[in-house]
Amino acid sequence: MTLMEDAKKGIITSQIRSVAENEGIDPETVQSCVAGGLVTIPNNIEGNSNPCGIGKYMSTKVNANIGTSRDYIDIDSEVEKAKTAEKYGADTLMDLSTGGDLDTIRKQIMDSINIPFGTVPIYQAASSRKAVVDMSSDDMFNAVLKHAKDGVDFVTIHAGANLNALERLKKSDRITDVVSRGGSFTIAWMVHNEMENPFYDEFDYLLEIAHEYDMTLSLGDGMRPGCIKDASDRPKFMEFITLGELTKKARNQNVQTFVEGPGHVPVDEIELSVQGMKKLCDYAPLYLLGPLVTDIAPGYDHITGAIGGTLAGMYGADFLCMTTPSEHLALPSIEDVKEGAIVTKIAAHSADLVKDGQRERALDSDTKIAFARKNLDWDAQYSLAIDSEKARSIRESRVTGSDACSMCGDLCAMKIVKDALEKSRNKDDRI
Repeated sequence: MTLMEDAKKGIITSQIRSVAENEGIDPETVQSCVAGGLVTIPNNIEGNSNPCGIGKYMSTKVNANIGTSRDYIDIDSEVEKAKTAEKYGADTLMDLSTGGDLDTIRKQIMDSINIPFGTVPIYQAASSRKAVVDMSSDDMFNAVLKHAKDGVDFVTIHAGANLNALERLKKSDRITDVVSRGGSFTIAWMVHNEMENPFYDEFDYLLEIAHEYDMTLSLGDGMRPGCIKDASDRPKFMEFITLGELTKKARNQNVQTFVEGPGHVPVDEIELSVQGMKKLCDYAPLYLLGPLVTDIAPGYDHITGAIGGTLAGMYGADFLCMTTPSEHLALPSIEDVKEGAIVTKIAAHSADLVKDGQRERALDSDTKIAFARKNLDWDAQYSLAIDSEKARSIRESRVTGSDACSMCGDLCAMKIVKDALEKSRNKDDRI
């Protein structure tokens, strides 16, 4: 049985217990949410990753994307990026490799981490042919099956990018058309072959594979908007409707899913995007790239994505895909991955401060560091910081004779008031 089948029977599995303990929630709540498709725990029966809960009442999770390109193939570098992402807070990792020996790359990355691992099988299907449009439906499904057998915990499948969505795209006035790589493969294939998307047309077969290996389906956002001007248009919402229908099918077959969303969205439309997707997809866990809130910040899109991710998390997004400073510019470096992971983790935590099920737990960390700051307890502050190494490095590179920071020194506001209040209390005690 799949994890969802067990949950529907009221069985509390080891994965459910582990997630409940990690989240500070009772196991029965987790079991009920998994049964209803409101929480997903990607955990392929052939894999060995640590269970991670994504969805209702769970802390907001962070995914890191890494992988080779056809221009840069360095397996050792990608393995180091994977380790770096996990070290600095990524809860899951996806290999988006398109260049080199994809089987070897995937295996080496999987073996280097303990967090749930995802892929986009259509990339491998496309690599087997001279041109993307030359893929067969067998190529696509064989790639999915191969990744399932290899122990991949979740796969992005752009099943919602179908002929209906394509018609909406043709009639739209989009600037960026399709920016999802997997979505572009799918759209180009349908246009060239004049056929329906095989992942949509044969979705039941996809469910059979996923069910056999208890592999989670991440229903991809092939039509996500690629710039602020294109946000919240008809192609995007057409895909949302289809993803909701496919989510219902998957639940009926006891296959875990989450759904992917945009993209580039201005801050005043993030609530619409998140709550619209949640409603249309029966409150399945929602996985967002960013969203990026402006198009004018190349080199800083880890920040534009974190701004959007914080708001999206507040409105109900469950899972944030990090962006790095290299977004739109280049393959990310190891340092880019580190920055992206940390900044997105900050966004996730900021969202948790206002989310049901996590509010008190998240606030506890902020409260502890507030007391540490008041007491000028630097070691405690370092231990509580998301990036303790950077915090320590900055302070210790500019230490003065004061026990406060070098910005204020003996003029530290908290130190002055603390000393004044202590003198006042001592005076009152003597009276």
